This record gives sequence, C-alpha cells and structure tokens, in this order.
Amino acid sequence: LQPTDLRVNKKGGSSQIIIFPGAMVSYRGQQVPVQLLMAQLQEDPDKVLNNSIQSLEYNLASAIRNLTTVIKPRVAIIDGQGELSPMATIDFQQALSGFYNVERVTLNGKITDLALRIKTDSSHDALINKFRAIIIAGPTRPFNERDKFLIDQFIMRGGKVLWLIDPVFASMDSLQKANVTMGIPNDINLEDMLFNYGVRANVNLVQDLNALPIPVKTGQVGNQPQFDYFKWYFFPVLLPTIPHPIVNGLNAIRTEFISTLDTVNTPGVTKTFLLQTSPYARTVNVPAMIDLEIMKNPPNERLFSKGPMPVAVLLEGVFPSAFNFRIPPELANNPAMGFRQKSKQTKMIVIADGDIVKNQFHFSKGYPLPLGYNQYTRQTFGNKDLALNAVNYLCDDSGLISVRSRELKLRLLDSTRVTKQKL
Repeated sequence: LQPTDLRVNKKGGSSQIIIFPGAMVSYRGQQVPVQLLMAQLQEDPDKVLNNSIQSLEYNLASAIRNLTTVIKPRVAIIDGQGELSPMATIDFQQALSGFYNVERVTLNGKITDLALRIKTDSSHDALINKFRAIIIAGPTRPFNERDKFLIDQFIMRGGKVLWLIDPVFASMDSLQKANVTMGIPNDINLEDMLFNYGVRANVNLVQDLNALPIPVKTGQVGNQPQFDYFKWYFFPVLLPTIPHPIVNGLNAIRTEFISTLDTVNTPGVTKTFLLQTSPYARTVNVPAMIDLEIMKNPPNERLFSKGPMPVAVLLEGVFPSAFNFRIPPELANNPAMGFRQKSKQTKMIVIADGDIVKNQFHFSKGYPLPLGYNQYTRQTFGNKDLALNAVNYLCDDSGLISVRSRELKLRLLDSTRVTKQKL
C-alpha cells in the first residue's frame, strides 16, 4: 500500500500527516493490495478524488476476480526479434501473472507456436489458439514472413495482440557516451501487416514541451559531478484525456522516443485513439540528429504547435488477412493449413513506443524498479495501469473493465461559502 501526504488546514495553522488510503483483499491465504486514492500528476485534488471514487468499484472487483480465478487465461510475450528482455519487463510480467498464465514464446515458423491441433469429426484436424492474447514489445529485428503469417492467422482465429513497437530506433545509451546520437528507421517488417489492419506507424519522433526531465552533467565540484534536470523533449509525458475504460482516470504516462500513428480506412474495423501528445508538440523526421544541447536553449514555442497527435490506437472489428492473395492456392485451400481470409470479431492495440512497458534499473545497484517509477524525479507514472488495462480489455470476456467508463460526479459544497456562513 502506497502512503500519501495529507495537509490538514485548521484555524491555528496546518499540519501534515501520512495516510495509507488502501485496502487489503484476502482469499484462501493470498492477499492483494488495492489503492483507493489514485495518483494523477498535474490534476486538481478534487478531480483526483472524483476519479478515485469512480474507479473504486472496478479496483475492488478486479482484485476479487484476481484472487478467485481458478483457471487463468494464457498470454504470451513474443521473443526472437530483439524484443525487450525478460529483466526489462519483469515488473510488467509479474503484474500480468496476477490475471494470466504468462509465457515467453519464441516464434520458429511452426503453426504449433501459437496454435493447437484438435481432433474433429471431419478427416482434418482443426486449429485453435493456444493463447488469449500475445504481446509484441519493442522488437528491433525484422520479422520473417513465416512468423508474420503465424501472427496473422492467430488474429484471424480471434486472437488479440498488443503491439508495442518503435518505428524509430534511438538510444539513450549512446547519449551517455557522447552528447549526440542518431534516430534511424527501425525496420521490423511489420508495416504492411499493420497497414492492412488499419493503422500506419509514422517514421518520426515526437518532441513535446510537456516532457520528462532528465539529469544532465553541468559541472564538477572536486571529485563529485554536478547534475541539473532539464526537460528532454524526446520523452513526452502523456496525460490521458479520452473517456475510454483503458485510459479513463489514469495517471500520466511516461514515454521514450515515441512516434505518431495514423489510421487507414479498413471496412469493418473501428478505430479509437487512446493516447495523444499535448497540444504543444511537433514531429522530427528521421534520420534525425539527437543532441543534448537542445536542452540548454529555450525552445521556440511557435514550432511546438502541431499537437495533439495520436500515439496509441485501439482497433476493433473483423480484420482482413494480410496474406490474402499472397500465398499459392494449393496452400490457401489446404485444410491442414487452416488458412482464414478474414478474422472472427477481435481487437488489437497499437502503441508507437516499445519502452512503455520497460522498467528502469537502479542506477547504482542495478536491480529492476517498479514499472512506471522514475528514479530521477521519484514520480510514479501510470504505465503499469495502462499496460494492465490494455491486456485486460483485450482479454476481458466478463465485461468487468467496462465499469471503468462509468462517470460519477461529486456534488461538492462551495468551501468558501461554507467558511463564511458556517453558522
């Protein structure tokens, strides 16, 4: 349970106390914590309280379902194309394991990587998905056509996908060695698939005035380096504003080298933008020079006026296969392949930042930190809640997450009038 500082104003002055606004839900010897007061950066305290009460039913019901579910659905995190390492996503995976049986799967071009064959009454076996959803987090190497076919047919059989991709490769590790690095296109060979499903990931980088500060060495006193914090415009902080259950009432989201998304007209597919930049943003086309020197000069605010720009989108509906008319008829018509030209009703989420589920590591001791926690500013962002909500929404058969979209208005008294006319 996370503590919260509470300042109490009285006639004679004010006092500060630490409270633990939470509950422990217990069942059969297991316990899970439930935070009753949400953390939301840059929000008015009354609005935070209102959003916390709105989320109360969902948070309690989710904890109860977490503890009482006997058979958990299976979810796979895909490996093999340079995705985020198990240690880089360890907190995300542990959080997911409360709701799902999580496996890491390396695709090897075999149908059985993502599917099971079951006996049917006919002479041919049928294929069913092994997993409720798969997560593709930050690939850095191209997918081959066989593995793309496996993912496509997984979707056609009703599978859900959380795509966390980086259209541009840029690394802070390079900037630690030199003050300059390059942002270059990240060719992962998924553009045609995503375009077919209804979204285009743009090969650009977002710069946003609403950004995360990072420490920069500015001098040295004796043997001790001196650091100051400057806003790093390539790390936008996203404030969820859309009343969708995935992002409704979430804390701000921290990102690293994020890109923009566009939607494409795909009949039968509904698109919903989940996250956008602030209005004070712009894009930089790549290849691009990324230089720490930009933090030392005040930005030209007239250039930062292109937002808000979408960076995360939800796609729902019946998707066409990305392999229609691309495989020979003898394979397409072979019952053993089980090829489907269009999907069952399903959904997917595309976020143009693979690092959104990456946890930091302690800068001196090296152990992984909770997802969303920034050790430099000591703030906790809403990345873990966003990632869990995304997977819950994709996998939710009970409709529980729809509770998050309910709107509740607190009828607050006029505190100034109460003070003046309390008698």
